[in-house]
Amino acid sequence: MMKLKFLVQQFTSNLMKKNEYFCLLFVLFFNLFFLPVKSDPIFEMGKTIFLEQGCAACHTLADAKSYGEMGPNLNQIKPDIARVINTVTNGIGVMPPYEGVLSTQEIKAVAHYVSISATE
Repeated sequence: MMKLKFLVQQFTSNLMKKNEYFCLLFVLFFNLFFLPVKSDPIFEMGKTIFLEQGCAACHTLADAKSYGEMGPNLNQIKPDIARVINTVTNGIGVMPPYEGVLSTQEIKAVAHYVSISATE
């Protein structure tokens, strides 16, 4: 009888530990997937520039809700940040260079925005 009581206590103790782990995992899962994330100010600045400088008129980018067809679909080509910086700075094809129109910081912000949002 004493052994049975001991086994019941062990089982109860293990069950309580498992419940604690379950609760901890639940809280972590909830925080990761359901709570809002603080925004990245450079990302937001880049998005604003993308929309205000007319990039959305020529380029398709889902995050910006733009469906331009003159320039490449950024969601499909998924350019990295260096490629966007080079293209925005120097222009390419029918796209004019924005060096002198946008500051270096603004060009980097647009590149940051495009390179992140195009991969999502």
